[in-house]
Amino acid sequence: MDVREYLREEFLEEAELGFVSSDELERRLSLFDGAGVQAVDRAPSAKAQVPNASSPLSVSESDSSVVGEDRTIESAVGPLDIYVVKPSGEGPFPGVVLIHENQGLVPHIRDVARRLAKNGYVVLAPDLLTPAGGVNSFADSAERIAALGTLDRGEMVTQLLAAFQELSTLSNVDASHLGVLGFCFGGGMTWMLATREPRLKAAVPFYGPIPPLESVPEIQAAVLAIYGELDERINAGIAQIEPAMAAAGKSFEKEVYEGAGHAFHNDTNPDRYHAESASSAWSRAVAFLDSHLK
Repeated sequence: MDVREYLREEFLEEAELGFVSSDELERRLSLFDGAGVQAVDRAPSAKAQVPNASSPLSVSESDSSVVGEDRTIESAVGPLDIYVVKPSGEGPFPGVVLIHENQGLVPHIRDVARRLAKNGYVVLAPDLLTPAGGVNSFADSAERIAALGTLDRGEMVTQLLAAFQELSTLSNVDASHLGVLGFCFGGGMTWMLATREPRLKAAVPFYGPIPPLESVPEIQAAVLAIYGELDERINAGIAQIEPAMAAAGKSFEKEVYEGAGHAFHNDTNPDRYHAESASSAWSRAVAFLDSHLK
């Protein structure tokens, strides 16, 4: 997955589908192609009420069944901000690395982390925008996406490996039962982490671009890939990854949700959210993780 190409294509797709105006597309491409984004000091916002959340599965930070904290860890390429949330109780619990979409660790992803925790997982969600100043350093989604596009994919994988290692060492985590789940950009990074971390038992990429096919034999995790029927750009990879996984003798399942497009699980994005598919896909994903990690 070429990160810059993938992110730029997402800008173009938003305009093609009529989600943004031509003027807004021009602004976004100017930010992206010119890297005209500078991180600034802003008041933290990630703990605020999740904006526009419409899923009945949403879990608030005040929910007594989960406990979350923000921390910073060190990776081989520098610091990494993380959000760790766990079920109330002593455990041990299985663990999941949760990888965000193309905007960093926004409130929606923190909410999804709490949803997983409520289902009995310790969840570690990294902010891969940390080297650019972190999710709260940018004014809007376009700035966050443009900033992510300036970062090196290899270094982001290194950060994810550090996040996985951190998760595996937490005292209330069963280090023999670890998985990864990610959305969009994070779905592609889920595939990448699966090619690099043999201790993973399960991986769930939601509509993520596929990894280099030559790396497929390195995957040890069972994979459930989630797709939306209308997401032609990402779905084009199915014809490559499915036979590659089969040829390498890997465990691969897929679900394609009728009437759903790219990013259909994100209930804070009214242009993309497909409630029926989101609910069904979430149940399928949790059941898959349960079958391999519990």
